[in-house]
Amino acid sequence: MTKFIYLASQSPRRRQLLEQIGVDCKLLLASPDEDSEALEVVLPGESPAAYVQRVTQLKLDAAVARIRHRGLPAAPVLCADTTVALARRIYGKPVDAADAARMLGELAGRTHRVLTAVAVQLGRKRQQALQVSRVTLSPLTRAQIRDYVATGEPMGKAGAYAVQGKAAVHIAHISGSYTGIMGLPLSETAALLNAVGLAV
Repeated sequence: MTKFIYLASQSPRRRQLLEQIGVDCKLLLASPDEDSEALEVVLPGESPAAYVQRVTQLKLDAAVARIRHRGLPAAPVLCADTTVALARRIYGKPVDAADAARMLGELAGRTHRVLTAVAVQLGRKRQQALQVSRVTLSPLTRAQIRDYVATGEPMGKAGAYAVQGKAAVHIAHISGSYTGIMGLPLSETAALLNAVGLAV
């Protein structure tokens, strides 16, 4: 069986991680008329785990509809979503530099969770997994936060940092899946792809 899948994600890191395990991806991105950001709105009282899994399911629903609408050939489609949480507080992508600095200031010197949900569908068969890791950031000075935000790296990243980037020097401890923190836990992802018949 071919190892070709549709990847419904703009994240270059997810594509790189899939290619790392020998999975060929075709990007299946939203059309300009799709409001992808609306899928990521947090519902009142929603827990981080419920949130990230619900958003992933909505993304997968939209991707499957995209395949049908575009008349694309059948293949597994994969979606994922990552969020950062301190207790029940959800940290999504910062809206601007000030928001990124606020997030980093609140996370600095503390241990938070990084939750990544992954979902795969082929035909009517859908599989989903949730991976939760814990990350401890070192205490950060205002100058360190300012300098990191100035690199632009926090933008577009849940929790305003990238574990595989310059933020690595500020990470004191990780418990869990490094690739999950990057945005796609490879062990769980391989199991999901195997479950829909794609040998990885």
